[in-house]
Amino acid sequence: MDALTIEKFEEAFEVVRQAAQETKLVYSDYFSVQTGNKVYLKPENMQVTGAYKIRGAYYKISTLSPEERAKGLVTASAGNHAQGVAYAAQKFGARAVIVMPTTTPLIKVNRTKGYGAEVVLRGDVYDEACDYARELEETEGLTFIHPFDDLEVATGQGTIAMEIVKELPLVDYILVPIGGGGLATGVSTLAKLLNPKIKVIGVEPEGANCMQASLKAGHVVTLPNVNTIADGTAVKTPGEKIFPYLQANLDEVLTVTDDELIVAFLDMVENHKMIVENSGLLTVAALKHLKPEGKKVVSILSGGNMDVITMSSVVQHGLIQRDRIFTVSVLLPDKPGELVRVASVIAGEQGNVIKLDHNQFFSTNRAKAVELKITVEAFGTEHKERIVAALKEKGYRPKLTLANL
Repeated sequence: MDALTIEKFEEAFEVVRQAAQETKLVYSDYFSVQTGNKVYLKPENMQVTGAYKIRGAYYKISTLSPEERAKGLVTASAGNHAQGVAYAAQKFGARAVIVMPTTTPLIKVNRTKGYGAEVVLRGDVYDEACDYARELEETEGLTFIHPFDDLEVATGQGTIAMEIVKELPLVDYILVPIGGGGLATGVSTLAKLLNPKIKVIGVEPEGANCMQASLKAGHVVTLPNVNTIADGTAVKTPGEKIFPYLQANLDEVLTVTDDELIVAFLDMVENHKMIVENSGLLTVAALKHLKPEGKKVVSILSGGNMDVITMSSVVQHGLIQRDRIFTVSVLLPDKPGELVRVASVIAGEQGNVIKLDHNQFFSTNRAKAVELKITVEAFGTEHKERIVAALKEKGYRPKLTLANL
């Protein structure tokens, strides 16, 4: 338990500065008002590779012997560790082979290749990709760089805590995302070394809560499956080597739902103009789970590598969740002027029609009733309810349906 020492963290801090940039805290008026705490964001999404992983990867590779680097490096990653290893390998002039799940967003695949790495797509989740990377380690004699279950990697990630405490010495809470546990290990261990009073809370997706399950069991457990939009933290089994540090230094593990991540994405885009990937939003979504006590809380935004297709989907679902887009169906006689009449009711309440679906075959008696589905843009729940009430007042029987974009 003494392998992660303050001296090692100080050494890593100096080494990591050669490749990673120091990400300054951003005070969030919006989240502070929303949660009743003083919220600061640690924007690792602004890192050189778009995520904190460059820290652990660069420090780990710096500790390898020239012979180990000359063999070539291999790792498995859902994307951010892949880019960290690829970037660091390029800096050290080493070959890098990266095994990524087939579900990895295209932006992460292309950026990893852009740093000169050889990318192999294998398996549906990280664990399956890791198994194949281990095979390559044996068959090709490559040096394996584990994305989280490695003490040097965790030490590099812990430099985030060094920066946080230097900038905000009286921090009360640090919220850290958890996939396999490397980031949480480094951050929680160093935070406790610097100030045992700091509370470090890990945050996992509800559909991939391997750390929460392991801590509850008292030993590392493997989930039968994972299901979450937070692809960077979709891990079935946490790290064995780092687990004792997490048991000793994590104060709590919270879980958040995918729906909470979707809302958090909108909050970040609209209030901070920042793109943060779903895994990086875990700590943002968890802010509302804390008691409003006026505490100084740092939320680590672990990465921002998100492809535009995923981004578009998340935005649309977020607008639907917040009732800023909704679909309502009404029945009306099939005669001239009826569409205009319905549109006028909505316009009168300042609703914006963005889509119409006019189904004349809803009934065999078209003169009596055809179905009109209207997708409307609104300001929120109260505005939506006002529009629906106005339709009722005009004699329609509006029925809310699944939003149709």
